[in-house]
Amino acid sequence: MAQSLSFDRSLVEKYDRPGPRYTSYPTAPQFHPAFAVDDYRQAAERSNQAPAKQLSVYIHIPFCKSLCYYCACNKIITQKTHRAVEYLAYLKREIAMQAALFDTSRRLTQLHLGGGTPTYLSSEQLHEVMACLHEHFNLDDSDDHEFSIEVDPRTISRERIAELRAEGFNRLSFGVQDFDTQVQAAVNRLQSEEQIYDLVAAAREARFKSVSVDLIYGLPLQTVASFDATLSKIIALRPDRIATYSYAHLPELVRAQRLIRREDMPPPERKLELLELTIQRLTAAGYVYIGMDHFALPDDELSRAREKGTLQRNFQGYSTHADCDLIGLGVSSIGKVSDSYAQSVKELSQYYARIDQGLLPVHRGYRLNADDKLRRDVISALMCQGRIDFRAIEARHGIHFKEYFRDSLSRLEDHAADGLVEIRDDALLLLPQGHLMMRSVAMAFDAYLGAGQSERFSRTI
Repeated sequence: MAQSLSFDRSLVEKYDRPGPRYTSYPTAPQFHPAFAVDDYRQAAERSNQAPAKQLSVYIHIPFCKSLCYYCACNKIITQKTHRAVEYLAYLKREIAMQAALFDTSRRLTQLHLGGGTPTYLSSEQLHEVMACLHEHFNLDDSDDHEFSIEVDPRTISRERIAELRAEGFNRLSFGVQDFDTQVQAAVNRLQSEEQIYDLVAAAREARFKSVSVDLIYGLPLQTVASFDATLSKIIALRPDRIATYSYAHLPELVRAQRLIRREDMPPPERKLELLELTIQRLTAAGYVYIGMDHFALPDDELSRAREKGTLQRNFQGYSTHADCDLIGLGVSSIGKVSDSYAQSVKELSQYYARIDQGLLPVHRGYRLNADDKLRRDVISALMCQGRIDFRAIEARHGIHFKEYFRDSLSRLEDHAADGLVEIRDDALLLLPQGHLMMRSVAMAFDAYLGAGQSERFSRTI
C-alpha cells in the first residue's frame, strides 16, 4: 500500500494535542510495581509454549561522555570509563539469567543497542557483550537478522564502523539532529558535517543494510532557512531512512533542558513551519512516509514492508521482522514477553543490588487482558498499515467491530468530517492528510485515556 502525505496547517493545529506514541499498548503509565519477578518468569514460561516466537533483545547502555541539553533519555554523564567495566560485568550476569528462561531452540533474530550512547563502549567491551549473547542465546548468525546500534558520530571512527559490521550489526542509526553550528552550540552537541559524511561513507563501504539519520525540529535557534540547509545536506547524503523527531521542551520535568535559554526557543508556529518544510523536502526528494516521524527510500526494506503489509512496531520503532518476544536488558530497559510488559529498575545502584541478590531487575510491568490485546491489535494495524480491517479483527477476537468500538468510532466523527479517515462498512482507512494525525486517531481506541491522562505525553505532531 503506497503512502502519501498531505499537510494542512489548520488541521495540524486542531489535532496537535498530547498523546502516546504507541510503541506499546497499554502504554507505560499503566505499568505498575505489583507486577514482579515471578510474573515475568511466568510470562517467559508462557512464551516458550508452541508456537513460540523468535526472540528480540534490547540492551540499554546508559553512559554518555557529554550532556546534550535536549535529551530526556535515561543516561549517566561520565568520562570515567571504569564505570562501564562495572556495568558490563552485571549486564553479562543478567544476560545469563534472562537466557535461562527461554528455550534454546528459539532464535534471537533482532538485537538493538540504545542509550545513552552504545558507542561509549570500546570495541573490546562491545565484543564481550556479543560473545556473551552468543554463549547464552541461539543467535541468528546469518545476515538476515536485524541487528542495529545507535551511533554518536562524536564517539566513533571509520575503523569502528567496520568493526561493528564484523560483530554482526547490519543497521546503523546516526544522531545528527541539526547541522547548524549555532543550534549545535545551543544544545551542547557540536559535530561537523564532514564527520557525518565520512562515517556514512564508511558504513556504505562496510555494506550495512540500512543507514538511518535522526533529526530534531523545534530546537533552540532553529529557523526555516537554517533547517532547510540541514535538510539539503541530509538529502545529499541520501541515508536509507530519516527520522525527524519533534522536540518536546519540558524543562520542569527534564533537568538538562533548563540549560537551554528560554529566549532561544522558537515560537510554536515555527515548529509547524519546520514540520511542513521537512515533509515537502523529503517527499520531493523521493522519500516514502512510513509512519509517525519516519521516512525511507522506496527500495529500503521498511518501505517494502509497508507496501506488503508486513511492517511491525515495537519499543525501538518500526521493524521489518516478524513480531518477536522482546527481552529488555540493562538498567531501565523495557521488554514485551508473551502477554506482558516488564521494565527494569532505573537506578544503577538498584540494578546492581538486584543482580547481586540473584534476582532479575524487574521494577514494574503489566499483563494484558483480552480487551488490551484486542485494542493493541487495532492500534498496531492503524500505525503499521494505515487501515483497520474489521473482518480480520473480528475473526481474531470474536467480536462485532462496530458494536464493540461504537464509542471509539463516534469519537472519530470529526476526523472523518475533516477528511483524515474514511470509515467504511468493512474497514477504517487513514486518508493522505490523516497520516500525520495517526496518533490522534489511535487515541480514539485507547481505553485508558481518561480525564487528564493524555497530558502525560508529548504532543502528537
